[in-house]
Amino acid sequence: MPEWLVERGIGETRALLVDGDQVLTAKLHWPGELRAGDLAFATLISKHAGARRGTARLEDGRDVLVDRLPPEATEGVRLSVRIARAPIAERGRLKLAQARCIVVGSAPTEEFKTTDEPRSRDIFTLGDNVRRLPPGLWEDVWSAASSGSVEFPSGEILISTTPAMTLVDIDGDGSAKELSLAAIPAIAQALSWFDLGGSIGIDFPTITDRAGRKAVDETLGRALFEWPHERTAMNGFGFVQLVARLEGPSLLHRFATSRVGMCARMALRRAEFVEGTGPIVLLAVHPALKAKLKSEWIEELARRTGKQVRIEVDPGLALEAAQAQIVAS
Repeated sequence: MPEWLVERGIGETRALLVDGDQVLTAKLHWPGELRAGDLAFATLISKHAGARRGTARLEDGRDVLVDRLPPEATEGVRLSVRIARAPIAERGRLKLAQARCIVVGSAPTEEFKTTDEPRSRDIFTLGDNVRRLPPGLWEDVWSAASSGSVEFPSGEILISTTPAMTLVDIDGDGSAKELSLAAIPAIAQALSWFDLGGSIGIDFPTITDRAGRKAVDETLGRALFEWPHERTAMNGFGFVQLVARLEGPSLLHRFATSRVGMCARMALRRAEFVEGTGPIVLLAVHPALKAKLKSEWIEELARRTGKQVRIEVDPGLALEAAQAQIVAS
């Protein structure tokens, strides 16, 4: 049976749904981030007269867009809200978190918090905690998300994020129909591996005959049967649009807007699990990564490894290519 495994790393928590040695789904959370399902107390700071939507400020100072406001909710009133979508950074802007008003004038009760249905499905709480995810699995997901590509026998898919939607392009050999059919398993894999949601466009090669387009549509439907979504039929230019629930930043969004942060956390993971004998963990990183490594992260790395930590800078290393080793001095 597939099972969720949760690795609580330095600066991030990683989760994989695995079936044997196969990754089905991946998720990532950074400490302090809002998550879909979180309950919070907020103050309504702006709302147009008669509107059901407005902006509220959480107790920690973060603003959220809130809907389902009752008519009696006026600026300055206290609200209990449930986060529906975490904030998402995009190039040049931050999309505020979205929330729904639960109660006006009071905080969520402890009984409500413990029986809240969205939080009861939280895999970061319900998954099996492990010291380390099975070797190679998180690395495979991380590398694919870093490159924004997934290979299949006759080609690869390339995935990129834009403010409007996530786009999937297909490149490879074979006829338009053959290439499209061959790419579908990689597309299904990417959707789950990268935790994608929102509006997603797939640009298949142009298939001229209607029967060929129908065959691709049906195969895509079977591949995505268990992935909740809505989609359009393929048009004459090979374009298919998917719409799925968006609860927070995908791995692709994180790499697009926080690549240095993603690479810094992976560098710490490599250092945490490096093998060898000696009193010192030596971590060589690109200069940009050293500036991103927080002192508390380095202290936690020393605590987890039981060794001193030394950071060295190497401008010749790529952001993604941090190197860790155990040294004697």
